[in-house]
Amino acid sequence: MPPRSLRALVFDAYGTLFDVHSVLALCEQLWPGKGVALSQLWRAKQLEYTWQRSLMRRYEDFARITEAGLRYACAALGLEVDEGRRRSLMDSYLELSTFPEVRDALAALKAARLRLAILSNGSPAMLRPLVANAGLESLIGTVISVDPRKIYKPAPAVYRLAVERLRAPKTAIGFVSSNCWDACGAKSFGFRTFWINRNGAPVDELGATPDHVIGSLGELPALIRRPLS
Repeated sequence: MPPRSLRALVFDAYGTLFDVHSVLALCEQLWPGKGVALSQLWRAKQLEYTWQRSLMRRYEDFARITEAGLRYACAALGLEVDEGRRRSLMDSYLELSTFPEVRDALAALKAARLRLAILSNGSPAMLRPLVANAGLESLIGTVISVDPRKIYKPAPAVYRLAVERLRAPKTAIGFVSSNCWDACGAKSFGFRTFWINRNGAPVDELGATPDHVIGSLGELPALIRRPLS
């Protein structure tokens, strides 16, 4: 059984459950030799736009931001994008692959009687088919988008959405993300945080550090089963 202090686990979606770089194969198919560069720059610009728009209070939903990031990355790399290629790349975001350990880890956590949810920058129109196409609907009971707040993570108002939707105090919610800045934002808000550091990156110096650092989601069920200090 999980410790009494945790009643729910909330997961970031992109990069945590779903591999944003699973678009790389399509990028490489469309522009041989440029797939890695395009995938990396696309993701970097996508995140950058969320932070910049949040600071400017000029919210636009995640699909539009994702497309803007794609246009920028293609322009920066000198790649011409016609309508067919644009549509194929955007559609690929609805069918991102999950990381290999995700399904078994979520099943183990659900079996531990924890309520599982997603809290994501993604818009509802992106998240619904993404979760359905991955076959995670039976494991993830609640999918929360930032869209009602019209601001992106790591704004505190976003993490408060999980408290409101799950009807649980922040101290009873664990937050899981592969993005250190996201885990730091959740920790600053008051969640117990689990950072999935798949690449051995240093901790972001943001004034709040994750409570736990793990190498993959597969490590989380065993950690949850132990008393969390």
